[in-house]
This record gives sequence, structure tokens and C-alpha cells, in this order.
Amino acid sequence: MSQGSINSDLAKERQKATFNVENLSVLLHGGPAKLKRKRYIENLVCEDPFYRQLKPWSYCSIEEQYENALIKHIHAKEQIEKHGIKDRNDLITYKGSAFPHEADPIAINTSMFIPSLEQQGTEEQKAKWLPLAYQEKIIGTYAQTEIGHGTFLRGLETTATYDPKTKEFVLNTPSLSATKFWPAGLGKTANHCVVVAQLYTQGKCHGIHIFMLQLRSLEDHSLLPGIETGVIGNKFGFGTNDNGYLKLNSVRIPRDNMLMRYSKVLEDGTYIRPENPKVTYGVMVLVRSFIVRNAAVLLAEACTISIRYSAVRRQSELKPGGIEPQILDYQTQQYRLLPLLSTAYAFHFASTNMTETYERISQQIEGGRLDQLPQLHALAAGLKAFTTYASSAGIEVCRICCGGHGYSHASGLPKIYVSAVPGCTYEGENTVLMLQVARYLMKCYREKQQGKSLPGFVSYIGESMEKKSLMGADVSFTCLIKAYKHRAARLIEEAAKQMQSFIQAGSPAHVAWNKSSVQLFLAANAHCHLFCVENFIDSIRDCKVDSNTSKVLNEVCQLYGVHGIIENLGEFMQDNFLTGHHVDYLQKKMLTLFELMRPNAVALVDAFDFPDHKLESCLGRYDGQVYQALYDYAKMAPMNQTEVHSTYYTHLRPLMSGDSKL
Repeated sequence: MSQGSINSDLAKERQKATFNVENLSVLLHGGPAKLKRKRYIENLVCEDPFYRQLKPWSYCSIEEQYENALIKHIHAKEQIEKHGIKDRNDLITYKGSAFPHEADPIAINTSMFIPSLEQQGTEEQKAKWLPLAYQEKIIGTYAQTEIGHGTFLRGLETTATYDPKTKEFVLNTPSLSATKFWPAGLGKTANHCVVVAQLYTQGKCHGIHIFMLQLRSLEDHSLLPGIETGVIGNKFGFGTNDNGYLKLNSVRIPRDNMLMRYSKVLEDGTYIRPENPKVTYGVMVLVRSFIVRNAAVLLAEACTISIRYSAVRRQSELKPGGIEPQILDYQTQQYRLLPLLSTAYAFHFASTNMTETYERISQQIEGGRLDQLPQLHALAAGLKAFTTYASSAGIEVCRICCGGHGYSHASGLPKIYVSAVPGCTYEGENTVLMLQVARYLMKCYREKQQGKSLPGFVSYIGESMEKKSLMGADVSFTCLIKAYKHRAARLIEEAAKQMQSFIQAGSPAHVAWNKSSVQLFLAANAHCHLFCVENFIDSIRDCKVDSNTSKVLNEVCQLYGVHGIIENLGEFMQDNFLTGHHVDYLQKKMLTLFELMRPNAVALVDAFDFPDHKLESCLGRYDGQVYQALYDYAKMAPMNQTEVHSTYYTHLRPLMSGDSKL
């Protein structure tokens, strides 16, 4: 953390905490050894003068951002090799510190290109390409999304037609809407990609498959014949990444460039389908697990900045003529920030659960057991949508809670926000993903009606439940779980019955689905919300921490559950499961929890253990020296490097003298 004098208000906040921050940090990071390792790796970046010599991100042009990102990638690669960093979590920690809220244009090589080869390639294909990709002798990207199609993969138009005479696939972009659009690193960086295309052989389409394609010469980086790529232009954020487009004109690749671990095309063009097409979901689920983790981290960072600043910033009067209070003392500020803090904790534990579930089930998939894959796919899709929605909205609230300074890049919040919001649309648009979850839930509901048992977390669907909540003023965890289960089960049942009523009235199934899609979305959202609440409760019940830390975690968890009900009261009261009396209990409980959490607010964000160089925030500094940092940031602005700006001579002086010409 930063050294130097600590702002007196921030120091007092830390002194009045009722729990040991280090103990909670140890829990959040998986134990003392992992926390120590994380800090060691972050310090490698913090103490490396190379990173400090680069021009600040917010003062760079797009081209400078991109070039600096490449420079940082090369240096980071050297340091990673020098220090022998190989573990996946260690690599994420180092790169997250070296590229705070920035997209490394070569990261797609590791995050999607290599996993695609690992999971979809044959042993021969992996032996051929993976060593080169690991060493970055080839740099790859993942070309799936098209300018006219994104989440609806079956609608992709790029074609790969097999020619048995030459034993080659011919890749084509048959229309403008089939142009690959958005893949990271595609514009100017990557020299290879895996292309997702419709497979045609022997006059028949066999759906989307994955093909290895070289884009550029390994000698001079020039484009190969039939290939057109470029960047897609400036975006809302991610200036460091050359997201690109790709058009293919009769590009021929060898038959062996189709990734054939599961599906195959023989030399004569015969197609051999996989035993289970869903085995290809692996990379998608892995990437979505990363997105959930990122959503949790970004919201936690925004909460850290806004809560620390709210403890330092003093404004207005609570008592006429009295000292200006810390804005964190205002109940309205607590109402906006403390539920977001509880959400960040809930998402942390949800992310941990999802990662552990993926690692466990992926091993089963490798062994040929696919029975849990549908549940994993639904969980990944739902949590990706649920967490990115809430995280993006929450970060914006954190920015607003910092007043005018939150609008400055000096706060760090705009950069965090533009890193978070793409998660709502990339790797599956959130509404579409929620409807995929709903489809799985409808399948579960039908199976339950047929007398079948349901696996794991979906076992509550179709179960008989209490008609009225027994919740009292204490608002126990048991009552919270029952309320969330009742809400989700009711919405799932109502969506199923609504669809069935449309079908019985003569609507085709697809029409009934569309007419019920809002209800289906709400059901899926409630299911994901239930998971986050129940998982939070289970996680803190099972964790081994001291009594003070346990008490604080229980308060944070209660606030997450209580606030979630208050924000969605209609869905809990619609069938009178909760009444006005229950709402009174909940509102009083929420305000009581604000009072209990207020002394620990700063300590709770300190426990996330974000170093200053990762937050990149004048407002969220560990030492709380906010105003000096804001002043220093302003002094660094390129326009302040001269007393009289050049535009005075070219525009202002002619204007004032009357000599200006438009």
C-alpha cells in the first residue's frame, strides 16, 4: 500500500473497525500463502520503474494507448519469465497490475486462442500449434462475432466449404453482414486466428465449426491473399486493443486446419459428428467464468474508491453551524454505497464458486462425463449476465457518489466503468443469455412435473413451499433463502404456465416463447439472484474465521439479502408471500445494518487489498491524500506544460483583434 501520512479521517475509520482486516483479506484471497503470493507479484509491478516511466493512460491518444500496451506486454512477458511466474492466478495478478483496467492486445492469444486449440484440437494439432502460441511466435485471436450476428451463433454466415479434390477448405465472407467484427487483436496485432464458420461438405451444412487460419506473413506481417483486416475504429473504451474486422475471399486452408478433436471431415468429405455437440461449450464457459470474476473485482474497486473518498470528503451541515460531516455519515450516501459493497462481496463468493465448479466439472468432461454440463452452462450464462448488469450499474452509482470529481479520469472510475460495461454484451448479450437460462429452467420444470429428480442447485424448482413467509424482525438467513426460493420458483412456474396457455390457445411454440419472454427473463433473473444469496450464506457459514470477522460478514450478507428484496418488492409480494408488515421489518433491518456496517465500511474495502497502482485513483488512495493527488494530476496535463497555449496565437489572438477568419 501507499506510504506516507494518512489522512486523519481515514486513519480514524481504520482505528474504529471491529474486526481484523488482515484476517478477512486472508479469507478473500484463499489463505495466507495465496495472499502473500498476490502481494509479492503486485509489488513486482509496483516497484518496477519501467511502468512508471510511461505516459499516463488518460493523456494518451488511441495510437499511443495501443503502442504503450504492446510495449508493456513485451516487458511483462520478460518479467514473467524472469521471475518464473507460471500459475494461472499468478499470471492474472501480474497482468492485472501491469494493465490496470486496460486490454492487452495480445491477451486474447492466451484467453481464447490457446484454450480453443487446447480443448478443440487433436493431439497432432496441439503439438503443431500450441508450442508456437505459447512462445508467441504466432499470435492468435478468436474470430466469431460478425457485423450482422453476435450471440445467435447458428446465424453466423462465414462459410468453410470442403473441396475433396484438393483436400482443402475454402473460407468465404458471403455478405457484408458476414464480416467478422470486434475480435480483439484482429486489426493490426494477430497473425493467426481461429475462425468460427458454417461447415459445408458433400452439399450439406453441418453447422458452426472452428478452423485455424493464418492471417499475415510471419516474415513481414503483410496480409495473405484473400484476407482483408483492419481496426473497427474508436470505441467507448479499450483504446489499448485493436478490435478488428475480417473479410475472406476464397481463402484456402488444408483439411487439417479444421479443429477435429470432436467433429471430423475425412479426406473424401465424409462428416463425422461428435458424440455430444455440447462438449464444445468448454471455452465459452471458461471465458464467462473470467467475466464473472472481472465483474466482481471491478465493482469491488469502484466501492473501494467511493467509500474511501466518502470518508475523506466533508460537505454541508448535519447540525447548523457544526463541522462539515464526512459524506459517508449521510444515510443517503450509505443507502447508495453499502448495498453495493455487500453486492461486491456476494459476487466475490459467486465467482469463487463458479471457478471451482468449472474446474471440477471440466475434469469430468475430459473424462467423458457430460451429465453436469447443462447445469454448468446455465450457471455460467446466468451469472455472467446477472453480475455484469449489476456491476456496471453499481460502478456508475459509485461514480455519482463521488460528485464532480468522479467525472474526472483522476478518480479512476471512468476507466473502471468502460472496462465493465462491455461485459454486458461481449461473449453473449445479457438478455439473450438470461433467456438461455430460462430455457434450461423450463426444461427442469417439465422434468419435475414428470416426476424426475433435479440436480444440485435447481432441485428447488417445483417443490411445495410455504404460502406465507414466517419472517420476523430478526430476518434470519433461513427466512431470506425461503423468500428468494419462493420468488424464483413462483416466477418459473408462472412463466411455464403462461407459455402453456398460449400454446393451448393455438400459438406455435416459438410465438408462445416470445410472448412469454419478459416473464422468462424475470424467472431467470430471480434464479440467478437466489444463487448469489444462497451461495453467499453458504460461503460464510463454511469459512473458518474469528468471531468478529464472522459477525461482520454476517451483517454484509444480511444486507445483500434484505436490500435485494426491498429493490424487488413486487415479485415477493405479488402472491402475498410477503406483506406490508414484512416490508416494515425489512426496511428497519436495512437501516439497522447501515448503522452496524458504517464503522467497518473502510475496513471492508481495505480487505479487498487493492494496491494504489491498480486502482489508479486520486480519490481512492490508501493514504487518503485526495486533494494533493488531484492537484498533482492536473499539473501533469499536457496543456499545462506551457503558460500560453499555441491556440492563443492561431485562434484566440486573431479573434480578439478582429482579424479571425472562419
